[in-house]
Amino acid sequence: MSEFRTYFVPDGLAGERVDVGVSRLTGLSRTKAGELVEEGKATVDRKPVGRSRRLLSGERLDVELPDPPSQEPVETPVDMDVVHEDADIIVVDKPAGVAAHPSVGWEGPNVVGALRAAGVSITSYGPAERQGIVHRLDVGTSGLMVVAKSERAYTTLKRAFKERTVTKTYHCLVQGHPFPQKGTIDAPIARDTRHSWKMGVVSGGRPSITHYETIETMAGASLLEIDLETGRTHQIRVHMSAVHHPAVGDPLYGSDPTLSEKIGLDRQWLHAVSLSFEHPGSGKAVSYHSDYPEDLQNALDILREGDLW
Repeated sequence: MSEFRTYFVPDGLAGERVDVGVSRLTGLSRTKAGELVEEGKATVDRKPVGRSRRLLSGERLDVELPDPPSQEPVETPVDMDVVHEDADIIVVDKPAGVAAHPSVGWEGPNVVGALRAAGVSITSYGPAERQGIVHRLDVGTSGLMVVAKSERAYTTLKRAFKERTVTKTYHCLVQGHPFPQKGTIDAPIARDTRHSWKMGVVSGGRPSITHYETIETMAGASLLEIDLETGRTHQIRVHMSAVHHPAVGDPLYGSDPTLSEKIGLDRQWLHAVSLSFEHPGSGKAVSYHSDYPEDLQNALDILREGDLW
């Protein structure tokens, strides 16, 4: 059965095409979003428009979402590096544009389907659509993910993430220069009370703690190293936006789209650079590292040149 949702265009999506806005807000592919616009199933201020029409801040978008696809992961080959694999776990370097697992509203590739396509056998533990998944990264976030191949790995790692004994380190390029340069953001996160399609700092939300440290500054931006005590949906993006330093390339949470265009970035500059935990089989401490992908490195190099302003 179709689902109807209403969105209001955030400032960060002002000036974007309607099909781009629908895609960003719903998580649907650009192609599918364009089809909904052309079919009159995505309207602006309750009126049909062309897919190339530009959005204005505050406009109302009504979208009739298509019937959800099967939650069973489909084998879809993805160019995804394997950092480590043994009988219990597989650690992958997830590219941006790939979800952790199938979900309503997402029609693109996912890690579970990619592993199946590669012939990797993962545990049957967990819900059907996310078997073996013990933690997640946003579609637009790249970097390290560990997936359980054995039952003991799934049980052990789920407990480890719940008890916060796993160390997850991210690098995030944010707008401006946070002060102090090193600090902790302790603010509860829940579904945004005004905009149901995103998260926000909400009184009574789930406890959420983010530690950050500035590792490099440049004109108009700072590169941060971030460690999470908790793992809430969009946590880094929400917390950095809350302190007025949104991740570069993240218009959903208030970034400047002009800067993204200047550095050729079409997603948030956020990468899971390292992951450390006790191996569920051997019990030994293990740690894995991921270099920046090409799009993030290129954007960073352009900013370092310092001739954008």
